Order: sequence, then C-alpha cells, then structure tokens
Amino acid sequence: MRQIWLLTGFLFMGLGIVGIALPIMPTVPFLLVAAWAFSRSSPRLRQKILDHPAYGPPIRAWHERGAIGGVAKIWAVVAMAGGIALTLWLALPVWIIVAQAAICAGVAAYIVTRPG
Repeated sequence: MRQIWLLTGFLFMGLGIVGIALPIMPTVPFLLVAAWAFSRSSPRLRQKILDHPAYGPPIRAWHERGAIGGVAKIWAVVAMAGGIALTLWLALPVWIIVAQAAICAGVAAYIVTRPG
C-alpha cells in the first residue's frame, strides 16, 4: 500500500509541476494531494513540499487553518466564471450550463468562506 501512496504523491507532484508552467492549471491543489499522499508513504517528501519557499506557505496554511489566500480565492472564482462564460459562448445545452453554474457556485461559496 505504501507504494501506491508514493506513486500517487509523485503523480500529483508531477501535475503540480506542470501547473507551474501552465497558467491555466493550478499548482497548489495538486501539491496538497501530493503532500497528503506522501504523509502516508514518505514523510521526508511531504516535509520537502511543506518547506518549499513559494508553495509551502499556502499548503501549510491549508493544513493548519483550512485557509486559502485572497489572491487564490479571486483567481479561483474568476476562472470558474470564465468557464461558465465559455460554455455560454459555445452555446452548449442549457442543462450543461445550469449544472456547471450550480457546481461552480457551490465550490465558489466554499472557497470564499474559507479563512484568508
């Protein structure tokens, strides 16, 4: 089982690294999952993520207080609104737009209510 957690950690760390280069892909959520998986397989690798100078502080804030920074909240809500705008522009079926908007509204409400 340890190998599965280790593989999961490396997979999500890899996705997080890709997110550094691609602005449309988030980094910290993937590193959160990687840290979680490494906590079950390699505490040393988990600690390396937590000690990273740029990405460690938001991950520690989430682990300690469930906090999401203000800029991250804005980016998340704007990205979700952009996704909904894209589906409107593409004229997708109404049920898809409504479902997407409902899910995004719930996620946005959760994000906005987290401590900053």
